[in-house]
Amino acid sequence: QVQLVEGGGGSVQSGGSLRLSCAGSRFSTYAMGWFRQAPGKEREGVAAMARDGRTTYADPVKGRFTISRDFAKNTLYLQMNNLKPEDTAMYYCAAGEFIELRPELYMFWGQGTQVTVSS
Repeated sequence: QVQLVEGGGGSVQSGGSLRLSCAGSRFSTYAMGWFRQAPGKEREGVAAMARDGRTTYADPVKGRFTISRDFAKNTLYLQMNNLKPEDTAMYYCAAGEFIELRPELYMFWGQGTQVTVSS
């Protein structure tokens, strides 16, 4: 079992930055991903990192978001720059077997942290 706890969400204006964190256990065992879900929309993949450090990003966030992990601290990060109102959502971290942006492939989930971007 993997327990994940997100933090770092908040409210910012358009163009601002936030860094999300996800603390957990057994990070080195799994691929890790960030997902988001806006009201009335399906959960979507944002970024993912494989155990070997390879990364993948959803097109809407390429060039603005960066996923990283600190194995010593068992923490996953999502640096979000140049935030836009359409980035407003609940953000979740998750652990899974593959570096994919498909939520159904991830086995363990955190409770989420809210990100709100105002124009």
